[in-house]
Amino acid sequence: MKRFFTALAITSTLFITQACASQVNSSETPDSNASTVSNANSHADHNMEGSKTPEAKENSHGGHNMEGSHNEHSDHSKLEPAIATAKLTLPTKITPNTPVPIAIEVKDKNGKAIANFDKFQEELMHLIVVSDDLQSFNHIHPIYKGNGRFEVQANFPHPGGYTLFSDYKVAGKAEQVSVLKAQVPGKSPAAPTIDLATTKTFGNTKANLKLSQPTLKAGQEVHVIFNLQDAVSNQPPKDLKPYLGERGHLVILKQSSPLTQVDYIHAHAMKNTPTGEVHFITHFPKPGKYKIWGQFNRNGKIITADFWVDVQ
Repeated sequence: MKRFFTALAITSTLFITQACASQVNSSETPDSNASTVSNANSHADHNMEGSKTPEAKENSHGGHNMEGSHNEHSDHSKLEPAIATAKLTLPTKITPNTPVPIAIEVKDKNGKAIANFDKFQEELMHLIVVSDDLQSFNHIHPIYKGNGRFEVQANFPHPGGYTLFSDYKVAGKAEQVSVLKAQVPGKSPAAPTIDLATTKTFGNTKANLKLSQPTLKAGQEVHVIFNLQDAVSNQPPKDLKPYLGERGHLVILKQSSPLTQVDYIHAHAMKNTPTGEVHFITHFPKPGKYKIWGQFNRNGKIITADFWVDVQ
């Protein structure tokens, strides 16, 4: 029988706009196999538990910003928090660059499995898996199995620590993010050089990053603009299609150790922007280096464009 370890997430309640939600139902039978660990810093038996720290203020979370136009779906931003927690289960031994099964169980503050979730951006859960050095990034969507349990295959490209940001929405509640941790044995690769270039090519797509301010200041609202071109023709791509119901998807993480929920920013794309351009509005809560991942759909192929920015 395979051995598994679990990690209980640090959970932050976030207020955010999203598309109109659809509900999924299942039974609400508590999961009697859920483990509890009393010491938040103990790694004995591969168990890790984080304290539950609900954040009630809308701006307490670095980004998790309103969709481009601040007036769109404003009613969703006033939803009350669910104060849920998530527990990660994955194999004890993880081999780099080999997909492994993982499970995430979402429970309420009393430890009872949560059964009902709302979709946002076309999915019930968005799972962002990043290495702690921010070299690797993966955006996947666990499948809901009922009774608060989500399952998916995840790939960890190289040895080292990983942080998993589990983004979900308990039915009728505000969207929230649980932060989970995983460790892949072996020697971690050397930290990458931070490249502040604003033009890069990703496969068949050239991406130009434009910012509304020449110098980014912590706390100031900023427009993050991706100008996309076909790498061959240098013209705006004619095959750009919606991704997860929007013109693009944006995740930003502050370079930090350890990564926590306050380092995570998720912004929604603005509508009605020029051809070949995808716009987001966000703000960077603290000075430091941040990595940006914009994701776009070119006729079914997802392009992930990553950039570093320096915030003063």
